[in-house]
Amino acid sequence: MRSELFGANHAETAADRPGMVLQNSKMLKVALNGEVVARQGAMVAYQGQMAFEALGSGGVGRFVAQALTGEGIPLMKVTGRGDLFLADTASDVFVIDLDGSDGGLTINGANVLAFEPGLRWDIRRVQGAGVLSSAGLFNCVFTGAGHIAITCKGAPVVLSVDQPTYADPQAAVCWSAGLSTGFHRADQLGLGTLLGRTTGEGYTMSFAGQGFVVVQPSEEPPGSLVAGAGSGQQAGSAGGVGGIIGGFLGGR
Repeated sequence: MRSELFGANHAETAADRPGMVLQNSKMLKVALNGEVVARQGAMVAYQGQMAFEALGSGGVGRFVAQALTGEGIPLMKVTGRGDLFLADTASDVFVIDLDGSDGGLTINGANVLAFEPGLRWDIRRVQGAGVLSSAGLFNCVFTGAGHIAITCKGAPVVLSVDQPTYADPQAAVCWSAGLSTGFHRADQLGLGTLLGRTTGEGYTMSFAGQGFVVVQPSEEPPGSLVAGAGSGQQAGSAGGVGGIIGGFLGGR
């Protein structure tokens, strides 16, 4: 049987140690020898002996934050030995190595694919987010040492925050946890606004301090950030009630 499909470009990536490695730009391979935490519904294949356990949004405190905002990460714990392959609707995948000395990373929950269980994480309020904004009020902060895999819809740009920096809240993938954030009304109030004429850029997030912001070339609608939006057998319905309440808060 002959085809480019069976060429080296599509062969399974070799892993010389347990952990995360890119199978290709759209797929993550985890050489598992223990456990890893992944987004529900992200498993596309695995080899070996593994067990999958739903974790919800990860604890009572995180569940409360998720219920109030519709934001969070629907997670599953995968344990065992073998090769695990993860993806999310053919989004680009990137692996980030947190060394514990960089102050942590704030990530949009919709962009978290998998992370090592040694990392500490929590759902926190985004500074400057107000009830008049249609953006989410909370995101996920990771600290400690370990690897985390994130997804981007398209090739992202990494902006160095060395001057006033702004991004669409749905396009901002992650940023340095030490940055100060705020929300800025992009549309200028006036007769045109009152008559319904808008630029389509109602609010932008502002970033100040020392660090970086990763921006994807896609503006996810607020509903897509709701936990439980994963597509796959493991995808749960944890975001149902949270999404309704989150939509109410975001639309006020």
